[in-house]
Amino acid sequence: MEHQVSFSGHLIFIGFGTIARAILPLLLSQEHIPVKRITVIAPIIDHNIWFKERGIRFVRQALTEHSFVQVLDRVVRQDDFIVNLSVEVSSLALITYAFDRGALYLDTCVEPWAGGYDDPRLELSRRTNYALRHDVLALRKKLGKGPTAVVAHGANPGLITHLLKAGLVDLALQLNHPLPQNRDGVDWARLCMETGIKVIHFAERDTQVSHRIKQDDEFVNTWSVEGFISEGSQPAELGWGSHERTWPASARRHRFGARNAIYLERPSASVRVKTWTPLGGPCLGLMITHHEIASTADLLTVKKGQSLVYRPTVHYAYHPCNDALLSIHELIGRGWQTQRQERILNSEIESGGGDALGVLLMGHALNAYWFGSILSVDEARALVPFNNATSLQVAAGVLAGVVWAVEHPARGIVEPEQMDYERVLEVARPYLGTLVGQRTDWTPSGNHHEASGEGAVEDWQFEHFTRL
Repeated sequence: MEHQVSFSGHLIFIGFGTIARAILPLLLSQEHIPVKRITVIAPIIDHNIWFKERGIRFVRQALTEHSFVQVLDRVVRQDDFIVNLSVEVSSLALITYAFDRGALYLDTCVEPWAGGYDDPRLELSRRTNYALRHDVLALRKKLGKGPTAVVAHGANPGLITHLLKAGLVDLALQLNHPLPQNRDGVDWARLCMETGIKVIHFAERDTQVSHRIKQDDEFVNTWSVEGFISEGSQPAELGWGSHERTWPASARRHRFGARNAIYLERPSASVRVKTWTPLGGPCLGLMITHHEIASTADLLTVKKGQSLVYRPTVHYAYHPCNDALLSIHELIGRGWQTQRQERILNSEIESGGGDALGVLLMGHALNAYWFGSILSVDEARALVPFNNATSLQVAAGVLAGVVWAVEHPARGIVEPEQMDYERVLEVARPYLGTLVGQRTDWTPSGNHHEASGEGAVEDWQFEHFTRL
């Protein structure tokens, strides 16, 4: 199927970190949309010779609450596209700005202004991704129809939602279960309920290794250090399932919004959960908070009137690369005092490692089923310059989101759940390595799966995933 697009605008990137350097070569080499002019706005710009040689303009400037309008007005015009890949720049402010200027917009997560994650004036509930998403939904209602603004569309959040839908279709085919329909297409919530899914992990395992070992007082990661620390220091969050029988220690409910998710009075990087991926099998992941826990909980909720009928428990379960895991442990041990040095792994990564990014669907007749992308660092390097396996998965999500927005330029504020998953994956697919669907008999409780029927409710209680 051919997609006719018309885009003659200017691409403006906010931020020049790992993901910006990953996506720019990808944009310059793809054929989905024409790229004529690119401007990058960031407070720190380094290693930019390759990019300057290709005509990219750089503006060395920080965007603050008081200066961003003045800075952006110098470069943004109607029908341009603002791609926000920064930290500590308010997504709400930029979405509103883009709407007023008639520009398209995309970000990879919903960010507050600097200090928003740990503002002592805000109660803990208001420092969550649930709260940030609630504010985005309120802004969507206020702004109404207008230029498309795609929120939270990198690898996860973003690409993971489309992998979830593809995985659910794949599982339904294996179970010989028809796809229930509603006016929007597949009724994803009813499909999950009818197939017996009780828990969904956005389960990721990063096995990339550097030949330079992590040093004391150094934070090492395969993607943004600042982004990982900010997510990891926010409260742990999860969509709360209707099958759950035991209330977690330190768990709290929100007093506003859809109330489909809960949070723990603990930093998300300190909460360990058992999970499984095809890359290494069982492992301990970190329950890092993400936008998709609440947006997916919305997508997969079944209600009768005001009464909850069904919802799976959903959350992220992330085993970062070993050096990043050591870095997080060191950070927590230092009382969240950040390390003096930071390093993003790229050229020094040894051959052979990779990143498995997917969804683990649990509790149905096949016990558990993982579906997602397994991309090796060698494949990533061969495909696009300045990338490792993790950054290219994010870049693929950004590219697919940008293409979709250009093809649908007047949708207003859009979350990944409102996008066409097949089109998004069509654009991203060449950069995702191998798409894998694999079942496993693994359970967090250690009980053996009986092939004759669905796993017992007891096997899929949240307490089993956190009990070490």
